Amino acid sequence: MMFDLSRLMMNPWKMNAGLLDAFYPPKDISTNGHLIDFLFYYTTAMNIFFFTLVCLGLFGFSYLYHHKRHPKPYYTHGNKKKQILITTLIGLAVFFGIDATITSISNQDLVNTFWKFPTEEEKPVKVEVLAQQWMWTFRHPGEDGEFNTADDILVNHDLHLPVNRKIEFRITSKDVIHSFYLPNTRLKVDAIPGRVTRMWVELTEPGVYDIACAEMCGTHHYLMKGRLIVHSEEDYLAWKAEASRIAKYENDTDNPEFYWGWKWGNN
Repeated sequence: MMFDLSRLMMNPWKMNAGLLDAFYPPKDISTNGHLIDFLFYYTTAMNIFFFTLVCLGLFGFSYLYHHKRHPKPYYTHGNKKKQILITTLIGLAVFFGIDATITSISNQDLVNTFWKFPTEEEKPVKVEVLAQQWMWTFRHPGEDGEFNTADDILVNHDLHLPVNRKIEFRITSKDVIHSFYLPNTRLKVDAIPGRVTRMWVELTEPGVYDIACAEMCGTHHYLMKGRLIVHSEEDYLAWKAEASRIAKYENDTDNPEFYWGWKWGNN
């Protein structure tokens, strides 16, 4: 059975061309993307709230104490204790309302969700990612289930994954620092030369989505665009079977560049 990519390409999610729609984020297709969305919306709302208060004070007092309403100026040294108290209360409100709150929320999300990588018992899909100027290369294990062996599936630019399964990425770079970014999951992680970084995600909706580099990595940074192709479980297995069959004949195992991967777990 061969997978049919055209079924995914027929109805990929696209934003409308309207001006207001351009302000909406990409569609979230992951189980945990809403955590990042909430943090973003909360931070934005709190900043708008305090910005509004500052503007009301600035323009409000400018209006109330305009020289036309108070032609005769009134000089005062103020109340030092009162001013210190008001300033302190405003500072504490900003600190606890924004800084402390978003730090607490983000730390909880990291510890309880994003750093809880899938276990072997959960049988995650494993992918090794190599970033380089100006391309993404994805390595899937072949029939032997091992990485960096002759039957590995190597794909440039296109990342094929199934829905409703945990996927773990291990990422490195061949040259400079890149950033592996999946906008429709809200997740990204740096790809660093000489180091393996990790990220995991669980996808919920088939389709074709963008992969981007979120780190300015050189003159052709804009070319580092890939495609995230999310299949149903059935279509994913069909794609992997077909890709494994082709890999047996097309892999150039005599080229040392083929073995850029590593044994999973030895990093």
